[in-house]
Amino acid sequence: MSKIEAFILGIIQGLTEFLPISSTGHLYLGRNLFGLQEAGLLLDTMLHFGTLIAVLYFYREEFYKIIRNPFHKLSFLLVIGTIPAVIIGLAFKDYFEEISKTGVTIGWEFLITGAFLWFADSIKKGAKKMEDITWKDALFIGSFQAAAIFPAISRSGLTIVAGLFRKLDRETAAYFSFLLSTPAIAGAVFLQTVEVAQVGREDISLFSLVIGILASCFFGYIAVKWMINYLKKHSLRMFAVYVWILGVVILALQYLGLF
Repeated sequence: MSKIEAFILGIIQGLTEFLPISSTGHLYLGRNLFGLQEAGLLLDTMLHFGTLIAVLYFYREEFYKIIRNPFHKLSFLLVIGTIPAVIIGLAFKDYFEEISKTGVTIGWEFLITGAFLWFADSIKKGAKKMEDITWKDALFIGSFQAAAIFPAISRSGLTIVAGLFRKLDRETAAYFSFLLSTPAIAGAVFLQTVEVAQVGREDISLFSLVIGILASCFFGYIAVKWMINYLKKHSLRMFAVYVWILGVVILALQYLGLF
């Protein structure tokens, strides 16, 4: 993997982790484009580590509150919201790993993501702010996050839509969606790190990994900040059209045996 490839994949991970278009699906496409199908676990782990740094920095004040008071309401909401993903992830770990490697379903998953994003604009606007979020809201949103274990189902897209269902206002839906991503990303990085330690280091230069991490961190931070502001006044349908086009192209290529 060249330094340019690492940089581009870092940009892809950073942007697509928080734009509602699926980072895992785009990383799969990016690796295939560069012929890096086997770059795999170590690369994914480090790129996710970069976006974890970005989101932790963005929410540094919230996590400072949690460190000062572990029994803060926010801690409780994050735990409740993470439980569904933990249960589903552990129960179907091998299945999700297999479809992530083959990419056989990602075309359909992009189409499903688009359907949720398009439908979001028809949801009646809510007015709930962060202080109004209940444990039922967190559990509901977390259940949608669990569905995003499929590689091309957008985690941020589904959790934002779930927040709108629970009558969060648009900015708060995005804000809580990204906040809820931190335990999920941290858990994925931890599990992947353990697996990397077991299977051994892959043949990727340290410098290339550092470039990828820095790119995913920088562009991840930009994506979080931009997306929260974007949703205040704009629709998700632009993203829906994008993933629909992408899904149709992938399915057509798969049908023709070219992908």
